[in-house]
Amino acid sequence: MQRKPYDSLVAERDLYQPRGCPRMNPDSPISLWDLSAEEPDLRNPMTGDAETDVAIVGGGFTGLSTALHCAEQGLDAHVLEAKHIGFGGSGRNVGLVNAGVWHPPAAVRKKLGDTYGPRFIKRFGDGPAQVFDLIEKHQIRCEVTKTGTIHAAHAPSGFKDLQARHAEWARLGEPVDLLSAEEMVEKTGTNVFHGGLLDHRAGTINPMGYCRGLARAAKSAGATITTGVRATNLRRDGQDWIVETDKGTVRAKYVVLGTNAYSDTLWPNLSRVFTMIRYFQLATKPLKADMAHILPGRQGVWDTGQIMFSIRRDAHDRLVIGSMGTVVGSVGRGLSHRWAKKQLARLFPELGPVEFEEAWHGKIAMTPDHLPRIYQLAPNLLTPIGYNGRGITTGTIFGECMAKLIAGMDPAELPLPMTELSTVPTAPIMSRLYQTAFTANQVLKSL
Repeated sequence: MQRKPYDSLVAERDLYQPRGCPRMNPDSPISLWDLSAEEPDLRNPMTGDAETDVAIVGGGFTGLSTALHCAEQGLDAHVLEAKHIGFGGSGRNVGLVNAGVWHPPAAVRKKLGDTYGPRFIKRFGDGPAQVFDLIEKHQIRCEVTKTGTIHAAHAPSGFKDLQARHAEWARLGEPVDLLSAEEMVEKTGTNVFHGGLLDHRAGTINPMGYCRGLARAAKSAGATITTGVRATNLRRDGQDWIVETDKGTVRAKYVVLGTNAYSDTLWPNLSRVFTMIRYFQLATKPLKADMAHILPGRQGVWDTGQIMFSIRRDAHDRLVIGSMGTVVGSVGRGLSHRWAKKQLARLFPELGPVEFEEAWHGKIAMTPDHLPRIYQLAPNLLTPIGYNGRGITTGTIFGECMAKLIAGMDPAELPLPMTELSTVPTAPIMSRLYQTAFTANQVLKSL
């Protein structure tokens, strides 16, 4: 499908509903990335029953990486996406291609042990390189930068944590620099940070562009991708799985659920293995030429605060600022609009009055220990889940892992062990409590 010009899509978006309101029309853009991605959208309805080696539910990073790597292994793969490619967390992502996970390496080793710990650290430390290699190999148009990302110290206590993290990464020989407060001014254009950690392995992308590029690559490799088809039930039929959908059935030897934070009732209790939180973002109009000192290297930045916020400069010189919670109000007025204006005035007072183009939010699946999971829910039924806000690298890595498992890889070679499904009984309550706290934080920081 040919992608329409950005201005045309904005005009269509405004006809569907007021900015910032829930997207009532399924074709209404879900984020800035949905509007600005250069890669064309892929729409392909399901026209009847089908058979395949691997049925994949979810057309995001995980599902499309699984499909691509399955096809490259000679497996017939069929992706089933309920809406359109990247509709879930993938198309609403911040776009930071970060190495590792929330925990520093020592904590990962302690949690995963001497066998899996070092393997996980290495595999996820190399995660950005795998993403960048796929982008290069398949010439994915996704506004990629490879100038790193910066973990910014919001307070002296945050800088102490970054010093400890730097010492660990340096011991492992990874290209990570500890930045002073003065160096942070040079890198970010603001003096509010107490230091930072620049990870040269990392970078930024337009996440929807990457997602659509994976879809294009998977299709070119031989995978089938259908959109606008919702999986409604899973059942066994002999040695096969039957995926029932609202458009027909798919018979498959294996099924991979790649739905992460957007998991529903398709498999019992799957949506209760994590605490769901939301993350919102607002994008400004492109900056003027005299603001070139703001994030001049286009590194994505996120801070050490308990309620994290992020900021980056996209390829078209928009500032994209976000934090935990939902969009309250709209892109042009309301609480989130006031919060974003206040934060930008604090960071960059020289900006003056700021106008915003887009506002959106998405879901994040947070596990109790902030590590992802790989579950074998039943024979030949797999799901990686609980990405804790690191969807780009985790989804890409785990998609390859799913394909290799199905092709015969020993599960002992995975980056972390497969575990039994374990629910978080307090997840619904905690999700509501977090949302209340995040909204209160927007109010407090808008004063």
